Amino acid sequence: MTQPTFSTHLGMVDILPDETPKWQKLEQIIHEEARKFNFEEIRTPILEQTELIARGVGELTDIVTKEMFAFERGDDHYVLRPECTAPVVRAFVEHHLDQRGGSQKLYYIGPMFRAERPQKGRQRQFHQFGAEILGADDPIADVDMIALMMSIYNRIGISNTTLKINSVGDPESRKAYKNALKDYFRPKLDQLSDISQKRFENNPMRILDSKEEEDQPFIEDAPIITDFLNEATAAHYTEVKNHLDSLGISYEEDPHLVRGLDYYTRTAFELISPDLGAQDALGGGGRYDLLVEEVGGQPTPAVGFAAGMERLLIACEELDIELAEPKSVDIYIVTIGDNARKWALKHLPKLRNADISATMDYIGRSVKAQMKDADRENARYSIIVGDNELKKGKFTLRNMKESEEQALDFDAIIKKLSDQ
Repeated sequence: MTQPTFSTHLGMVDILPDETPKWQKLEQIIHEEARKFNFEEIRTPILEQTELIARGVGELTDIVTKEMFAFERGDDHYVLRPECTAPVVRAFVEHHLDQRGGSQKLYYIGPMFRAERPQKGRQRQFHQFGAEILGADDPIADVDMIALMMSIYNRIGISNTTLKINSVGDPESRKAYKNALKDYFRPKLDQLSDISQKRFENNPMRILDSKEEEDQPFIEDAPIITDFLNEATAAHYTEVKNHLDSLGISYEEDPHLVRGLDYYTRTAFELISPDLGAQDALGGGGRYDLLVEEVGGQPTPAVGFAAGMERLLIACEELDIELAEPKSVDIYIVTIGDNARKWALKHLPKLRNADISATMDYIGRSVKAQMKDADRENARYSIIVGDNELKKGKFTLRNMKESEEQALDFDAIIKKLSDQ
């Protein structure tokens, strides 16, 4: 009987050992930069209630209507999280994090899921990192959030970026703006793309997000939301720009950068890079002062951002940024005979306890084959252990890069490697 063969699901990719060091280094940078900004990590389940995501993301969005991995078990409805802001807000409300005092500065790293057509930098299982500040209304919180996002990219070495900003107003401003958009687009409705025609009635601001070619001329001449901001919202936006200027963070104002959902308020921002091609967004975010209340909490101002890790890694490749050194091991013990193998097994922990990475042959290969394996493992040093070496208590330590050798006892080997 022929055994079945298995492969990953479409759009879900194995991250193999050659790639994981890059991911580990990227995660390390995110953790370190978040710590500098005094953010705390939060980890939420991959599985969430469907209604939470529908409320958090918006029932009319493509994510909810087309892209969720949703299923039922009995009377319960679940979804694999397509993003992490709604889960973080759910955790904030459920665990009463507002009672800890002050604003809550949280960040996350993890996999998300969307059943969309896979393409470069976008898979059905993809990874995001992001951060949220809950409980802060001041424009300084908006700017500190942007500064955290920028610090991660700067730390990595990605400087070919553009920060775009806008204000999407408050509910009052946005209502007037939506009416103006409808008045503008209504005579042109039959010339818009199918998707924009569908968005017209319930969410006309989303038309401005369209990438369809036939929509672009109309978007270019559409009313801009900053003309509809009330005094308080306009003042908030001005303060954000002033603070960005004071930090030396350059930006471009993009009047068509919007967040189409009703709980988004005031600041919106996006970081793009031409190194990503047509899909140039690295990350983005904004204020969502009405979301906590939308999912059952008390009215709470909040701001956050999210960024794709796959797209960030693509940008690193395009810019020849090496996130991690090639895999290597400090020492490879080459063994001859059973006594040597037993000795190696006993002494490997002593090396590792001294913070020296070490390995040995597991399958009884010849000395020549073991030395080739040491090269393949990119070992810095090797030692050959056989009965003669065990009898003398001295081992030849070979520098694999420079082909230099030195006869040392085991304690001297540990000291030499520890001093480097």
